[in-house]
Amino acid sequence: MSIKDYLKDRTLFLLINFTLFIILCGIILLSNSNSKIIFLIFCIWFLPILSYIFVEFIKQKIFYTELNNLMESLDKKYLLSEIVKEPEFIEGKFLHDLLKRTNKDMHEHVKKYRDMEHEYREYIETWVHEIKTPIASARLIIENNQNGITKDINQEIKKIEEYIEQVLYYSRSNNVSKDYIIKEVSLATLVRSIVKKNSRDFISKNISIDINAVEGTVYSDVKWLEFILNQVIGNAIKYIKDRNGKVTISTIQNENNIVLTIEDNGIGIIENDLNRVFEKGFTGENGRKFGKSTGIGLYLCKKLAKQLGLGLTLTSKTGEGTKVSIIFPLGSVNLIH
Repeated sequence: MSIKDYLKDRTLFLLINFTLFIILCGIILLSNSNSKIIFLIFCIWFLPILSYIFVEFIKQKIFYTELNNLMESLDKKYLLSEIVKEPEFIEGKFLHDLLKRTNKDMHEHVKKYRDMEHEYREYIETWVHEIKTPIASARLIIENNQNGITKDINQEIKKIEEYIEQVLYYSRSNNVSKDYIIKEVSLATLVRSIVKKNSRDFISKNISIDINAVEGTVYSDVKWLEFILNQVIGNAIKYIKDRNGKVTISTIQNENNIVLTIEDNGIGIIENDLNRVFEKGFTGENGRKFGKSTGIGLYLCKKLAKQLGLGLTLTSKTGEGTKVSIIFPLGSVNLIH
């Protein structure tokens, strides 16, 4: 706030005082009084007014400068009213009170929607666990009635389970810290577990898998890593070539990280889609062509990887295949074995 702006805001007040002063001067001059009286009246009239304006300007400038500096330094700017000091001038007190009331109202609204989100998340998680019971029963029926039709049904149930798992992880994706257990993870064991989970798809599509170059140990959450890896391998299986399909999984140890790479020789991704594959809901050319993509899988992988402190990159060439790399930073304890 500059002195120019401050005086401009008080133009009307100063204009009225000057007008009254000029009228008074005219009356004094018409009464043939000593002109020195005019100067004396001017000093008595305007010196206190200008002094008051100057003092008020200093007070307000200090307050608004502090307010602006606090705002600039805060990451959570809505906390401004909680830490700013109450000013001494009446306008500042009124503004401070308004900020307090506004902040309180905002917190009430945030709490309301946070509670709604929490209830919705609890419902989704409960629903996911409940739906597993009829799915397990359906699988048991299939096991007791093996034929071509039940095998096809079993494959569709597997897809349903994958979508249900995706829903569960999506509902938890904003609260990873509450479901987060760090422990030592063998990448070879992790990869073998996911490959075994998808073994039927590898066999039915006649896809060869090479995991001999996987080694190393990292520290992370096994459950979340399994979900990410399963989504990536699932995509590789979906968009693999009809003949001579191959998926290669390997690791590379660098000085500061271990890179786990999943590479396929599938149909690949067109160049225009590469920058958007991690966007929520983006299905791209392949999704429209094959009708199998929801646009959620890679979005979730990227989101979970970020919260786990991992890197996730994707490169691809149309007709040649796709390569996805999961980057595990190595700290003082994350040493490869």
